[in-house]
Formats: sequence, structure tokens, C-alpha cells
Amino acid sequence: MSTSISDKIKHFFKKDSAAGMMLLFATILALVVANSPLYEMYHHLMEMHIQLGVGDLTINETVHHWINDGLMAIFFLLVGLEIKRELKYGELSTVQSALLPAVAAVGGAMIPALIYWGFNAGTANMGGWAIPMATDIAFVIGVVALLGTRVPVWAKVFVTAIAVVDDLIAVLIIAFFYTESISMVALGIAAVCLLVLLLFNYRGVNKISPYMIIGFIMWWAVLKSGVHATIAGVMLGFVMPASRGWSLERLKEYAQEGFDLFKQAEDEDMPVTKEQALNHMEETVNHAESPLHRLEHKLHFSVYFLIMPIFAFANAGVVFDPEVMGHALVSTLTWGVAIGLFVGKQIGIFGFTWILTKLGLTDLADNKETWKVVYGVALLAGIGFTMSLFIGNLSFTDFEHLEFAKIGILLGSLVSGCLGYFVLSLQPSFGADTQEPLDVPEGNEVQ
Repeated sequence: MSTSISDKIKHFFKKDSAAGMMLLFATILALVVANSPLYEMYHHLMEMHIQLGVGDLTINETVHHWINDGLMAIFFLLVGLEIKRELKYGELSTVQSALLPAVAAVGGAMIPALIYWGFNAGTANMGGWAIPMATDIAFVIGVVALLGTRVPVWAKVFVTAIAVVDDLIAVLIIAFFYTESISMVALGIAAVCLLVLLLFNYRGVNKISPYMIIGFIMWWAVLKSGVHATIAGVMLGFVMPASRGWSLERLKEYAQEGFDLFKQAEDEDMPVTKEQALNHMEETVNHAESPLHRLEHKLHFSVYFLIMPIFAFANAGVVFDPEVMGHALVSTLTWGVAIGLFVGKQIGIFGFTWILTKLGLTDLADNKETWKVVYGVALLAGIGFTMSLFIGNLSFTDFEHLEFAKIGILLGSLVSGCLGYFVLSLQPSFGADTQEPLDVPEGNEVQ
């Protein structure tokens, strides 16, 4: 019985939809706790202070801040790795392949911001203009996975590429528009750390640990500088080498040496142990894959199944107080976010894709079936949950404005997700999904 349950759990975590389902569970749990007798305990936990460091090198923040500035820096590290991978080997690696998702993502970010501006121009709510610009890739991929073969492979690649560009836009917005007063000393330390990381890359350092140690110091310095700490995660992701250090021929030779060591270890007269042979083979594996790909694989589970659900639980706890809800439903902040996500993403992504296609700048088939899929994808992109909540926390510090923003995010994301699922569920099956692996170049150049 226990083996069966264990197998089911392992099977669940292998599903593409699992990350989105975990996020949904964490969100529902946060809403239930926030509207139950457990709210005081929940609030006390989020406001509890944790101190790290000694003397002048101390960070003393609440649990909520450690989640948003600390754990989310790891999330942004994975974002940086994914952006670099797509720029180097993926759908954004050439101008031709990047044009459509890049333009669609820009439209999907610009139109929601303009809609929010139209609702809130001249008010104290303008600080939240970037909230409806974001797309939550975990939720979107989760919904797409549930739809299976009703979503063609090209659409899955398209929406993933849009989400990557969308994340890059969000990173730039956070860096330029959500920065406090700057400490030049701390920023200087961060710059030195970045130079050291670039030197590691240039010299072909293949181990992940040196990058992580210097990256942690850089995160600390960026946190103290006034620039949002999560930017350090993105910078660390960008400097991780994306090319393996050894050529294929050298890997074959080294792997053969390891195999020979195993055979020697079987002979008791030979001074070779199995541990030495295993260490040799481990070194072979480390050089067979780039540090970027190795770190991305290591982070994937912890980010999508631990960090993002924890973030959702810490930030999605909206209190459904009748008075607050009444004010929220007549607030231009709430509707600017909700309509920005639901309507703005549709207009931006679908509209800009349509224009590029009519101009002959895409390879999309100009027919009814294609546009139904594009429209469904544009709807799903209105699920702005994780990044929208993150930007909402940067935009507003007072309880009321933050609650209005959260309600708008939940409304816009819920309607976009449900309608997007409905539209795409009406599509016929496109058959078995196939996709060629990325062609990763060999060589020892440092990128």
C-alpha cells in the first residue's frame, strides 16, 4: 500500500501540471487560513523577525520579507537561467525565432499597463501600474498540460517563449522602477562580486559552488544597496556558463578511463578503489553538461514545488472582510489590475500577433484554427499570479491598497484562466506531441 502511494506521489510530481496545481493548493490554503480563526497565527508567523549575521553585517527582517527578498531571489535565479538558455539555444536564439514571442510579450505588457493607467491616472494608485503586466508561467503551463494534445506543440513553445520575455520585462521594471535610495558602498561590493563571477565564467570554472558562494555575497550587497535583492538572482543566472567545458571527444576519453578504473578496482592486487572510480565518473558527468543546465535541473523542483507555493501562501491570504471587499469592488485599483490582466493581455498578445502575421513577419498559418489557439493562449497569459503579487508587494505597503491589488489579481487571473481553458478545450486533438531536442554546441568557449 505504501509503495503504491509513493509511486503515485512520484508520478504526480513528474506531471507538467503539478507545479500549477501546487500553486493553486497553496493559494486556496492561504485564503482559507486568512478567513478562519487561524488568521492571527498566520499574521504573527509572517511578521515574526529572523536575524542573520553579526555586527554591521546583520539582516533582521520578518518571515514575509525573507520569503519575498530571500527565497524569491532563488526563483529569480532560475528565471535568469531560463532567460539565458532561451537566448542562447532556445526560441529566442535568433532574431527570426524571437521576433513573434518578443513582440507579443511587449504588447502583452504594454496594453495592460495602459489600461491600468487609464483607470488610475492622477490618483495615488499609480504606483501599481506594472502589476497587470506579468504572466505566471507555472499556472499557464499547468493549464496547458491539463489540456494535453488539444494545445499544439507550437503553441506550447510560443506561450513559454512569451513568458520568458515577460519575465525579462518584469526584471527590468523591478530594477529601474522599484529601487529605493542607493548605497554606493554596497552597490560597489555587488559590482566587484559580479566582476569576480564574470572572471569565473571567462576562465571556464565548471563547478557550481564558487558561483553560488560569490552570488550569495552579491545578493547580500544588493539587498543592502537599496536595489531589489532579487536582481542579484537574475545577474547570477546570466553569468552561469551555458557551454560545457569539454569537447565530446575528451568526454569519451575520460569516460573510458573511468570504465578502466572500475575494471582495475575489481582486481584486489591493483591500488584502485571503487570510490576513486566513482569520483572519476562523477567528474565526467559534471563536464558533460554546462553549469547552467546542471543548476537549472537542481533548482527546478525546489523553486516550483517549494519556493513558489510558500510565496503564494505568504502573499495570497486576502481577508474577505465585507467592508474591504465593498471598497475593493468600487476601486479603480482593483479594476485596473483585473481588467488589465483579462482584457489587456488579450489585446496585447492576440493583437500584436495578428499584426505581425498580416505583415508577413511570422510563419503562423493564417486560418481560423490558428487564431482560436492564439486567442486561448492570450487568455491564459492573463494569469498573472506570482509575479503580479510580487510587484504588488513592491508597489504598495499599506494594507488597503495591497488588498485591493490582490483582489484584482485573483479576479483577473481566475477569469483569464477559466475562459482560456474553456476556449482551448473546444479545440480538436492535435495528435501526439513531439519536439526535437535543442542542438547545444560543443566546445570549451565560455559563455
